[in-house]
Amino acid sequence: QIITFGKLQARAALRDVGRVLQLPFKQVDRICKLVPNNPAKPVGLAQAIEDVPRLAAERDGDPAVARMISIALKLEGLYRHASTHAAGVVIGDRPLDQLIPLYREPRSEMRVTQFSMKYVEASGLVKTDFLGLKTLTVLDRACRSLAKRGIAVDIGRIPLDDEQTYQMLQRGEAVGIFQFEGSGMRDLLRDAMPSNFEDLIALVALFRPGPMQNIPKYVAAKHGREQPEFLHETIEPVVRDTYGVIIYQEQVMQIAQVFAGFSLGQADLLRRAMGKKIQSEMDSQRDNFIEGAVARGVDRARAAYVFDLVDKFAGYGFNKAHSAGYALLAYQTAWLKANYPFEFLAASMSLDLANTDKLGVFRQELARLAIELRPPDINRSGVEFTVEADNDGTPCAIRYALAAIKNVGRQAMRAVVAEGTANGPYKDLLDFARRLDPTVLNKRQMENLARAGAFDGLNANRTQVFHSVELLLRHASAAADERGSGQSSLFDDGTGGLAVEAIALPEVDAWSPTERLTHEFDAIGFYLSAHPLDAYAKPLSQKGVRRAADVLAELNGDSRGAMIAGTVIGRREHRSNRGGPLAFVQASDPSGMFEVTVFSEQLALYGELLVAGNSLVFTVDVRTDGDRPRLTVQKIDDADAFTADASEGVKVFVDDTAPLDGLKSVLQKTGKGGGLVGLGLRLADCAEEVEIEIPARFAITPTVRQSLKGVRGVVDVHEI
Repeated sequence: QIITFGKLQARAALRDVGRVLQLPFKQVDRICKLVPNNPAKPVGLAQAIEDVPRLAAERDGDPAVARMISIALKLEGLYRHASTHAAGVVIGDRPLDQLIPLYREPRSEMRVTQFSMKYVEASGLVKTDFLGLKTLTVLDRACRSLAKRGIAVDIGRIPLDDEQTYQMLQRGEAVGIFQFEGSGMRDLLRDAMPSNFEDLIALVALFRPGPMQNIPKYVAAKHGREQPEFLHETIEPVVRDTYGVIIYQEQVMQIAQVFAGFSLGQADLLRRAMGKKIQSEMDSQRDNFIEGAVARGVDRARAAYVFDLVDKFAGYGFNKAHSAGYALLAYQTAWLKANYPFEFLAASMSLDLANTDKLGVFRQELARLAIELRPPDINRSGVEFTVEADNDGTPCAIRYALAAIKNVGRQAMRAVVAEGTANGPYKDLLDFARRLDPTVLNKRQMENLARAGAFDGLNANRTQVFHSVELLLRHASAAADERGSGQSSLFDDGTGGLAVEAIALPEVDAWSPTERLTHEFDAIGFYLSAHPLDAYAKPLSQKGVRRAADVLAELNGDSRGAMIAGTVIGRREHRSNRGGPLAFVQASDPSGMFEVTVFSEQLALYGELLVAGNSLVFTVDVRTDGDRPRLTVQKIDDADAFTADASEGVKVFVDDTAPLDGLKSVLQKTGKGGGLVGLGLRLADCAEEVEIEIPARFAITPTVRQSLKGVRGVVDVHEI
């Protein structure tokens, strides 16, 4: 592989010097952010001081900042560290240490060249870039999954004019699509409305820091709102597909050929000179370009204008061959998603098993597509995400992967699935324990499987399973010892295994719905089977509370107010530019995750509510901060208190007197309110239902309804 040297650019130099001088991190961070960030053409520190008055004011107003900037100016441009090129590999005709000096990174056994890529070719070595893309694996897995149900797909021969694929992209439905799944790119898809493969190549090349400035012109010309500028009749065929906008390096070379009579070699030298902005070479190339065009009958002033315009675009020119390769992968993933969404999304999710945030995004996409994501199941789940089909073979759902549950491990789940495949489904928990290799699963792994609901098919009481883990592991260990010793137990069931009756699971009350979902969230990373706010859906809707995703989807740059509800996931506290505290609170609702900003005044008022697991109603100001939406909190209400007056009451159905003490206990903890509580009682010796209304009035919140429903012996709870 090839060495690379990271240079100290303006921001990095300031940060490093600020750290050594022990200046406050917040101050250094604020100053660094004043330096313009342009990855395509980094701005030097001296230029930033000249262009940004606030940066100069910071320097002039604080001697410590002035010293930091002075030192950073001297260090800027120096090499900061060595690392390895992301994709470059060199090949020689003999051992490389006979040709060039080598280097080994402290954290790797792989040797790299001491020459950077600019010089490694000059030393006579062949340099090749190899990009390892997980997208290729996604495509392969999706095609293998399709082959299992008799659908043969040669991904290299799919039609490039599939209307269904382009319609999906035009709607911006690009979650999981290579190169196109970012929010900015999805907006561009909706604006540009690509209708052919050439459009996709252009969008891949345009959506980069430099070329992005040409996007409005490209989109306007494509849709006929502006007339394309073709510059000259000889140039028109070169830029017709890109509506007059010079996007690719190959176009620069073609223009030099057809307009100025350059050879291919001369055109390539012009491209390099324009890309590297070497002034002396540019002056020479300019003269050659103009003279060549004049010799072909072009007016000198027009030739100079064309050169200047080509030069402007060439600095951002992208290699079309590279863009076309990426666009092809993008189209292939889009084609699979548009035509075979089950197999494509299952493969995509399997490649992001450990990325909970990405899995949450895919889960929302499945909900949008009305594709069921079934919970993990010890008998039905695979190690990775799998597609489940109806009796006729039609895909109907995606089954959650066992290895995607937190802290269980791919290797352990592989062993669990292999045992189930080889010797049949697990019949119950004790059968699972009897067949389990105790060296494969430990207590933490078993507990997380229980919390995620993987054992629901064997025992629906997750609480009982969770509290039985140690017992089951002891059982597994005893069974393994017997298998190893070849001896039978007093409790042998006659088939070589332990009798099921040998162990009784502990009797425990089931987790409440809220507790159950909290455990599920901790094990999976998001709410899968339901959401804590589901119980609040009706009263929240009645009071004008909306889903966060719907509020953000309607954001068009204007500031406006909204009420959204969310269950708190976590919060990060910082200091504002004025020195006051503020918090970024992560929350979720049934539409997905979102973040709200809570400034010091609101943080002082509502900080105690911002605890993970609390369901809250946020009154927010919604606006765009740069290109990102920001939800700024104005007020926070507890969801129970907010919806307490939305219900007139509940009717609790029981079939004997056993639940009454539990119901009494719940109601005694409930605050007073205007809600009625009625009992529907059907006794064994009574043909009709007996209705009893409790005289007292209570605050009947969704949490209270859930608690009443969770009392052992309660048949059902209905809202009045």
